[in-house]
Order: sequence, then C-alpha cells, then structure tokens
Amino acid sequence: MRFHRWRLKHLKERTFITLLSIVVGIIAGFAAVIIKNAVRLTQNLVQTVISQEVQNYIYFALPVMGIFLAILFIKYAVRKPVRHGIPNVLHSISQLKGKLSNHNLFSSVISSSLTVGFGGSVGLEGPTVATGASWGSWLSRFFRLSYKNIILMLACACAGAMAAIFKAPIAAIVFAVEVIMIDLTVFSLVPLLMASASAVMTSYLFLGQDVLYPFEVKQTFELGDLPYYILLGIFAGMVSVYFSKMYLFFGGIFDKIKKGRTRLLLGGIGLGILIFFFPSLYGEGYEAINLCLEGDLEYLFNNSLFYDLREELWAALILLAAVILLKIIATSLTFGAGGVGGIFAPTLFMGVNTGMLFAQVINLTGLKQINTNNFALIGMAGLIAGVLHAPLTGIFLIADISGGYKLFVPLMVTATFAYVTVRAFTPNSVYHIQLARRKELLTHDKDANILQLMKVKKLIETDFETLPPDATLRDLVGAISRNHRNLFPVVDEDGMLQGMVKMDDVRQLIFQQELYDKVLIKDLMYMPKFYIKPNDSMDIVAQKFETSGRFNLAVIDNGKYIGFISRAKVFTNYRKQMINVSHV
Repeated sequence: MRFHRWRLKHLKERTFITLLSIVVGIIAGFAAVIIKNAVRLTQNLVQTVISQEVQNYIYFALPVMGIFLAILFIKYAVRKPVRHGIPNVLHSISQLKGKLSNHNLFSSVISSSLTVGFGGSVGLEGPTVATGASWGSWLSRFFRLSYKNIILMLACACAGAMAAIFKAPIAAIVFAVEVIMIDLTVFSLVPLLMASASAVMTSYLFLGQDVLYPFEVKQTFELGDLPYYILLGIFAGMVSVYFSKMYLFFGGIFDKIKKGRTRLLLGGIGLGILIFFFPSLYGEGYEAINLCLEGDLEYLFNNSLFYDLREELWAALILLAAVILLKIIATSLTFGAGGVGGIFAPTLFMGVNTGMLFAQVINLTGLKQINTNNFALIGMAGLIAGVLHAPLTGIFLIADISGGYKLFVPLMVTATFAYVTVRAFTPNSVYHIQLARRKELLTHDKDANILQLMKVKKLIETDFETLPPDATLRDLVGAISRNHRNLFPVVDEDGMLQGMVKMDDVRQLIFQQELYDKVLIKDLMYMPKFYIKPNDSMDIVAQKFETSGRFNLAVIDNGKYIGFISRAKVFTNYRKQMINVSHV
C-alpha cells in the first residue's frame, strides 16, 4: 500500500506502465528460456535412456508416457485444469477482466515440457504465451492497475513471449494486435515495443542470437513466379480450412469422453500409431522444419519403415502429403489425450511441408522450375495467415526469420490469398471460434467490445413498485404517489409477470375519484411485446431498445418478473466502460 501511494504520487501513469512493460517483457523472455531448456533437458534425458535399436518402437510409447506424467502433475500438483494457452488468455480478457489463475504462473511450463519433451505433437508457443500473460496479469493485479492497463500488460506479455521464441520483435507486436486484439494506440505502442525488445534481449542473453528457423534467401522474387505464389496462397488457405475443421472435429469427439483414462488410452494409442509410421510427427517439429527449409527431405524417411524409399521422389511427395494431413490429427490426439501445448508449431510444420509439396509438384509438371526452398518458407506464412487468421503476423514473422525482406512481395501475396480463402469457409480462427460461438469474443470493434463487457444483471433496476392482479385504480394512485416511476408491473403472488400499467394510459383516470374502486388494474394492464432475458447479451438488449423505441424494458426470467433496464442506464454504463477500456 505504501508503494502504491508513492507510485501514484511520484510516477505518471505512462511512465509506470512503460517501466512495468519492461519487467513483463523480461519475465516473458525468461518463460521462453525456461520452457525451451526444460524441453531440451527432457529430450536429452529420454534419448540417453533409449537405445538406438528400439528407438523406432519406443516412439509408440514415449508420447503417451509424457502425456500421462503431465496429467499426473495437473491432477495432483495443480489440481485445476490447465487450459490451452492463447484461448485461455483471450477468455480472461473478455470474461474475467484479465484475471488468470495463479497456477498458470508455472503449470503450463511443466506440463508442456513433459508433453513436448516426450514427443507430444504440439508446440511450445501457446504455453509460453500463457505463462507470460499469467505473470502480466499477476503484476497488474498486484499494482492495482485499471482494466485497460491490465489488458495492455497481457498484450505486452504475449508480444514478449513471441518475440523471445522467434527473436522477431516486430512480428510479436503484430501478433498482439491481430490475435490478442489489443488496440494499437500511441499509449499502447511504447509499452509493446519495450516489452518485445526486453524479451528479445533476454532470449539473446540465454539462448544466443540464432533464430529458431534460420533461412538464407539464395534466389529473390521473380515476377514470373507471381501466379504460383497466388496458387500457393489458395492451396494454403484450403489446408488451413482442413486444419480448423479437423481440430474442431477431434476436439468435439474428445469433449464427449468424460473419463480421463479413456481419453488417454484412445488419444495415446492413436498418437503412438501415427508417430510409429511417420516419425517426423514426433514432437514440435523444429528439426523437420529446418531440414525442409534447406531442401533436405530426409526427415520424412529417418527412423521410418519407408527408409529404403528415400531416393524416390514419388515416395517423398506421398509422405509430404501424408504428414500435412496427419499433423493436425496428431496434434488433436495429443490434446485429446490430456497433453498441454500449442498449435503454432504444428501450423508452421504444416506450412513448410505445404509449400514444399506445392513447389515439388509444380516442378514435376514441367510448367516452370521454381525455388522449392522459397516456397517452403512462404508456405509457413500462408498457414499462419490461414489457421490463425493473422496475415500480418505471417508476413512479418517469416520476413524476420528469413533475415530480410527480399521475399516480402510473395509473402504478402500468399498470406493475403490464404487469408481470403480461409475466410470464405471459417469466419474465425481456431483461437477465436469457441469464444465467438459463445459470443464472448472481443474484436477490434470497440463498440461491440464495450457491449460485450457490459452485463445485463448489473444494469437491472428493481425500484419499480409492483401491483397484484386484483388491485384497483385506488391502489395504483397510491403507488403513483409513493414512487417516481411511470411504469408499474403487475405481479402475482408467485412473482410471475401478469402485465404492466403505463402512467400515460391512466393519466385521465386518476382524476376521476368515483372510479377508484370500480376500475380494476387487470383491465388496464398490457403484456409487453419486447422484454429482456437475464442471459441476453448486451448486443441483443441494444437491438431490442432500438426496435421497440422504449425507454424501459422489463427483465423476465421464464415468466418471472426480475426488474427493468432503462435506456439511460445502458448509455451511462456504456460511457463508463468506454473510459475504462480506451487509451488516449
């Protein structure tokens, strides 16, 4: 409390937010370093124990062992669900005012390290982002920041995590804007820059300056290749649609299975079979991506039953198609069995193989000889644009890891066409689709976001005087004298709304005293055509106010009267929320 008072007195808000963003960036950088080293340590330990003679067969069991250990850790140490990283952050922003459970400070690190270290077919980006965001959330609550600054710290943590993993600070900021849906204003830009830069410097210090996926552009963009980059974008968009549909399909199947043992058994056996026949699906695919970027397709055959076919191009093309189709299934099985990880690395894996397959097929047809390595690289941007609905992230990330912007034009073309293609089939990314279905997704539409943050139950007014159905005009006159409202709900003894009486409808009658005991309320009341349910979204409430033209709408729950919501209160609350969420 003393520090809080000192801070408010001596530090301007922007200064403190900037300083805190540096701290958040450093923590996010450490999260990336710890997760990477934990996975590397786990993998080395596993490889030390396993002999080369049984390596191909042990692939069948290793991922299941890792997932089982992760499940045990979550069940007995964390004792709470460890949700998928980025969707969990998005849910906290839209529904929990940026609050993440404290176990996320460490749980994603350990559980994802066990999952990926033993060969689970998922990535580390999501858990890293979740860990950084959890620390950002904790620090924000510790320093009692406002809602808008809490969300900014979460965005800084997410940008820092991505910057530390890929050593691509600009792409990380773009990721925060596109995926986390932070508004890029003058106020938020400096903290995002500082968090991203400090995270990159932390990563440089402990992991070196080598990028995760090094690439050297040997052949720059040729105008004659433009039609093929357009076709690659469309192809990548279709693969992205397949990715999203299969991810949701398998997620729906495992959601219906309530027993954890059954989920582990089905998911683990399925994953083991896939990895046994296609060892390149093992783990996050870091080595396979780098080999593909170099034009070396040996990773498709190493430790597999197809090793003797490694010199055959047709075999390589079939395996490329197979791993593209099966990677998302392996990822879904990992999640379904109980593993913890992210989908960013599987997206990159499918992207690099998509680009390579496309280029190899074009060269095989003899239409034109194109650079397979360039198309493999740009295929990654296409899948990021398609799967994550983040074309700018794909463009800047791949431009950063390629060491320059020599391929910027084809990156833009492929990412744009992939994004346009996938939007025709799936309006939301796999990160956003579940929130969108529950109408909990925040977007760059500030009006829609503010309505999303407003809750019907907090706007209900209950100071309206109720009347019983057998009341008379005299009872109504007495209620008018005691209450400043001009609406009077008629409610029976069970609390069920029977109708409403409006002041304007009885204004002439209240001056005729001879009618006080003769006129009954049930003859004056009417049932409202428009009313609000307690679980209605504010978007629906706003539509009902606009359609009805009313200044007050009743809130009714299964026929039971709850209260009223006034247009004036909605507008006042809207203005307050606007102040809370807007940076200037």
